[in-house]
Amino acid sequence: MVFMATVVNMHDAKSSLSRLVKRAASGEEILIANRGKPIARLTRIPERRRKLPWNIFKGKIEMSEDFNAPIDVFKDYV
Repeated sequence: MVFMATVVNMHDAKSSLSRLVKRAASGEEILIANRGKPIARLTRIPERRRKLPWNIFKGKIEMSEDFNAPIDVFKDYV
């Protein structure tokens, strides 16, 4: 499905900014034009992804005892 952006001239955008912001917040893309030429885009800011807590994997990941040991391929360089 293709959505067309709504084009609004500068004067109308100034006089109805709050209405346009509400429309953009609901997912509509608004193009603001000056003399018929689009110059700005008003669109919703995507929601921030929730950060995972630091301890989400606590007790679920284990490291082997030789984790920091040199790998055989690189043993000549140590």
